[in-house]
Amino acid sequence: MAGKADGTFLGFDFSTQQIKVIAIDNKLETIHESAVKLDDLKEFNTSGGCHVHDDNLTVTAPTIMWVKALDILLDNMKTSGFDFSRVAALSGSGQQHGSVFWKTGALEILSNVQPNKQLHEQLKDCFSVADSPIWMDSSTSKQCRELEQILGGPQKVADITGSRAYERFTRNQIAKIYQTKPEAYNKTERISLVSSFAASLFIGGYAPIDDSDGSGMNMLDIHSRTWSEPCLQATAPGLSEKMGPVVPSHKVVGSVSSYFVQSFGFSPDCQVVAFTGDNPGSLAGMRLKQGDIAISLGTSDTVFLWLTDPKPALEGHILANPVDTSAFMALLCFKNGSLMREKIRDRCAGGSWETFSQHLDSTPMGNNGNLGLYFDVQEILPQAVGTFRFNSKGEQVSSFSDDEEVRAVIEGQFLSKRVYAAKLGYSLGPESRVLATGGASSNKAILQVMADVFNSPVYIQDVANSACLGGAYRAKHGLMGGSSVPFSEVVKDAPDFTLGATPNPEADQIYLKLCEEYKKAENIVLSEQTIS
Repeated sequence: MAGKADGTFLGFDFSTQQIKVIAIDNKLETIHESAVKLDDLKEFNTSGGCHVHDDNLTVTAPTIMWVKALDILLDNMKTSGFDFSRVAALSGSGQQHGSVFWKTGALEILSNVQPNKQLHEQLKDCFSVADSPIWMDSSTSKQCRELEQILGGPQKVADITGSRAYERFTRNQIAKIYQTKPEAYNKTERISLVSSFAASLFIGGYAPIDDSDGSGMNMLDIHSRTWSEPCLQATAPGLSEKMGPVVPSHKVVGSVSSYFVQSFGFSPDCQVVAFTGDNPGSLAGMRLKQGDIAISLGTSDTVFLWLTDPKPALEGHILANPVDTSAFMALLCFKNGSLMREKIRDRCAGGSWETFSQHLDSTPMGNNGNLGLYFDVQEILPQAVGTFRFNSKGEQVSSFSDDEEVRAVIEGQFLSKRVYAAKLGYSLGPESRVLATGGASSNKAILQVMADVFNSPVYIQDVANSACLGGAYRAKHGLMGGSSVPFSEVVKDAPDFTLGATPNPEADQIYLKLCEEYKKAENIVLSEQTIS
């Protein structure tokens, strides 16, 4: 099998708004890239790839729409002259948490699809729930509280599954389907995640859920990487049979079905590696390794962590690592990202990033002990809203100078990320790197503060297609042997990252102390929020 590792590798991403594919050659260079936007399939009448229901809580997507989009994507590739016969392996990702309910008898149809008709025409009656719940859904508060009550509280749920109970997580969606649509549940023979659903289309059978995407369900024991029996029993009867097995993310789950061989010219030897969630897929695409932290600076800031000794908490999410079966990954999301930075830029720097950077450069590391927490909208980490400023004595003050304000917002945001990463078990080491992505990663002054706060070199990378790219990388990893070959060996020839900043020698001493001051300030803020 490994002999075909000189071929082409495909990575798919079944995301919220589009289905995308990237093809890479054996040197990991991109040779093809295309996508189909779901809203362009007008008959499904979606906005942003989904339907928001009248209660403004329930959010779904037509399952068959994803199948039709794949039909169109592959047809477009064929028309463009793409050579499917050279594809040695494929994998991919799907939007996390979304679920697909296969109707009793669907496997018989899926395993016998004919090449003279498109997939969506043949599978249109295969789903017991026609509209798949997706990650934007927040209609399952009742089911979340039930799970936490049965298992002994939110921390107990996090200890087992890596996260406290969240409305969008799949277990809670399944519980809601069982409680509100028992007939549909009873007619279901297999429940897939969007990722394993996509893999199932390619192998012509039910592909197993991988342990990394499975970690985002409130149903998998992240330590044993198997279904948690207490979680299954708390959800619905007969659920274990409907879920099927769990496999490592590098597992080859089958070869492409004869449908793809006859319709598009795939080799019958083309292997399908387990698909995973879009966030684990992005970790693979960003090529994180032990000790790394990736920070995406966007409207919301997202932090990806590589963990070896996870500490599940009520904040953040811990998942099985998709490229190392002995490791974990964590996700942290901070709502007050670029919009908060831009608000301070507009107020203190006349809307100019150049002036903003000058303010940053004119103030010392540690901001002379001045510390700020800026939450323009209700924050997740911590659960607070408002602006809070503290002087070097830990006293709250009403204002800073423009220089102090600019440094306070940037230092405060990065200190928060370091503190919350540590809570989940992340520790900085001599080999640690910070991988910066997103709009603000082009600002040298901001990157310098990032390097200083984390006492680690900061590298810049373009990850516009990280989940797709991660699928292609993982396809090669699975083909080359998965657990017997380090993922780092597979991606060693990928393009180098650009060094953006290195920490100042005295940074560690300053920011270790400031991390402790940040924790104290946050406790004061949270106590005030509780009182109000």
